Amino acid sequence: MVIYDSSKKKEVVFKPVKDKEARIYVCGPTVYDDAHLGHARSAIVFDLLRRTLVKLGFKVTFMKNFTDIDDKIIKKVFESKKSLEEITGYYIKRYLEDMDALNVQRADIEPKATESLEAMFEMIERLLEQGCAYRTKSGDIYFDISSDALYCSLSHKCDEESLSRVEPNPEKRNSGDFALWKACKGENDICFDSPFGKGRPGWHIECSAMIDKFLAYKNEEYAIDIHGGGADLFFPHHENEAAQTRCANHQKLAKYWMHNGFVTISGEKMSKSLGNSFFVKDALKIYDGEILRFYLLATHYRQSLNFNEEDLLQNKKRLDKIYRLKKRIYGIKPSSADKEFEKSFLEALQEDLNISKALAVIDAMTAQANEHLDKNPKDKAFKQKTAANIELITEVLAIGTKDAYEYFQLGIDKDTKRKIEELIDKRTEAKKAKDFKKADAIREELQNMGINIMDTPQGTLWEKA
Repeated sequence: MVIYDSSKKKEVVFKPVKDKEARIYVCGPTVYDDAHLGHARSAIVFDLLRRTLVKLGFKVTFMKNFTDIDDKIIKKVFESKKSLEEITGYYIKRYLEDMDALNVQRADIEPKATESLEAMFEMIERLLEQGCAYRTKSGDIYFDISSDALYCSLSHKCDEESLSRVEPNPEKRNSGDFALWKACKGENDICFDSPFGKGRPGWHIECSAMIDKFLAYKNEEYAIDIHGGGADLFFPHHENEAAQTRCANHQKLAKYWMHNGFVTISGEKMSKSLGNSFFVKDALKIYDGEILRFYLLATHYRQSLNFNEEDLLQNKKRLDKIYRLKKRIYGIKPSSADKEFEKSFLEALQEDLNISKALAVIDAMTAQANEHLDKNPKDKAFKQKTAANIELITEVLAIGTKDAYEYFQLGIDKDTKRKIEELIDKRTEAKKAKDFKKADAIREELQNMGINIMDTPQGTLWEKA
């Protein structure tokens, strides 16, 4: 497996800390609002990485956190007059529902920041003891970036413009120093008891501490194998995580760093602060989750993706071809995937998740299968192998998961579906009564509604014409 390491800025061969084991951490959402397409893309990208590694025989442990204490969350608490737990619990549930709709597998470990405070206290105390952190007069605790000779060795972004993104505070020793602990600021703050007084953790410390508590290799050079997230997190967030772990534990945080590109709308990075965010929940009202997943998957993960409906519908046609082939072999049990197809498909994904190449392999398989079935419609062994090929695609890409006929029913409302099913039931009864004139009339009525039907051993199936 070859992956692009964001820090080294080149493709490297993936050699895990321990043979055939992969521990992966991906930064999860800050749960103060619904998930947007940027969240969805990151989740789908690393879901693909996880599925690929599992298929290649790696034992994968996958962790994604929930940031459930943050300035934006606190603001929402006071605006809504709901508790922190009500706000964050609701949006965690919503996030997981959206990810389920996109066929994203749940992480093996899903810690919340508020449930991992002890681990943060311990790491902050070690940083204070080693002189890498300091208290201010107001009670805040900051990481001293000048104490870390390797600071900025990860992102290579220690320029004045990048450092200006770090929150200013006249009490800081260096402009780039970042908060480990924020002392309670009054009534409009949410605070937790700690060895440092009442307050709450900084954003960066939670990831380092939770990795150390739940995922890290102990007594190894690297804490984990792969750290992932959106490209916007590389600096300062991931840089700061790496510094904290390096200084507190004398351990490198991750052997490899992977970052997915932005989702844009009209050329602007998707951001709630820009007011152009396209929520997943809104997209799912229009498009089925699998169709949305396929669209977000079809562009290589390191490239930016400019979301537009025209491209989505074009990608859907590609997915339609897989389902049309699945429909041609309906009811056939899979045997084993074609060895050449499996080899080419997985080799493409081993090239830094080269999805374009992997989809080209699928396109070729689909075209060849259709050509063979046109000439040999009763070749059962070939159909079984083709079914196994589609099963492999489903296992790794999490597409092709639906019943082939149900897929082509997408977009038809419940009332229309009910009417169609009632007409099909009446036609079945008419056929049983040998009233073929009535059965033919019902078929014609369905055709006029834009519905095709097919009598199979599994019953009468239907789809949009």
